[in-house]
Amino acid sequence: MYGSGCNSPGTTLDSYAYSDTASSSIPPTAGTTTPARLARLLAAHQLVAWGIPRGSIGFEAAALVVAELAANAVLHGLVPGRDFALLLKYDDETGVVRIEVSDTHDRQPARVVPERDDEHGRGLLLVDAFADRWGVRERQGPGKTVWAQVTAPRQRDDPTTHGTGALVERSG
Repeated sequence: MYGSGCNSPGTTLDSYAYSDTASSSIPPTAGTTTPARLARLLAAHQLVAWGIPRGSIGFEAAALVVAELAANAVLHGLVPGRDFALLLKYDDETGVVRIEVSDTHDRQPARVVPERDDEHGRGLLLVDAFADRWGVRERQGPGKTVWAQVTAPRQRDDPTTHGTGALVERSG
């Protein structure tokens, strides 16, 4: 088990009591990242349903992490004929979204340092940058689950925000 801010082996990662959960099994499309795009759209819809405002830092970070983990599952983690699963959980008390992408391949993700002109190899660097913490765990059955946690507070009735979650300066 590894990742940014990851606990040591043998400790539990599920210390949050999640108040909302959404999941989906997404079928692969051979040779394309269409399922990753679908995962990002489904996640965006769920984030909005949970009250996390589009365009907020938390919304954009969570959507990007979903897209990167799903793209990795499609490109590196699928066994032909098998889907990958997306699970989203929201902890209302802490404002944390837990993202889990499970695939059926045993190969562990590896962070690489891509060359400047490389077209691939930046996904886990982005996950590392935008997630509060992330890691990998075994799952029941074949494969693995790559998880990430992103702080994404729900929008509150705050007069300093105008539906975006972004703070605006008050005059006067």
